[in-house]
Amino acid sequence: MVNYVAIDMNAAIAAIGAGVAIAGGAIGTGVAQSGIGSAGLGLIAEKKENLGIVLLFFVIPETLLIFGFVIAILIMLTAGIV
Repeated sequence: MVNYVAIDMNAAIAAIGAGVAIAGGAIGTGVAQSGIGSAGLGLIAEKKENLGIVLLFFVIPETLLIFGFVIAILIMLTAGIV
């Protein structure tokens, strides 16, 4: 016999919203890093001393994913999932 867990509809919608928040942050980070990576590689090919600056610019879009994660946690805490 299978035991089914009753899930509140508000909690289900909140879980979907949390997933969308993380997915949106991940997609935004990937799009931003693709442009920065190709431009940074061209810059490093011309001037090798700019490696630190390129790495800094490559890491900055990661904050989008961190913000998406924080928003997802806040959504789940508000809905009572976590």
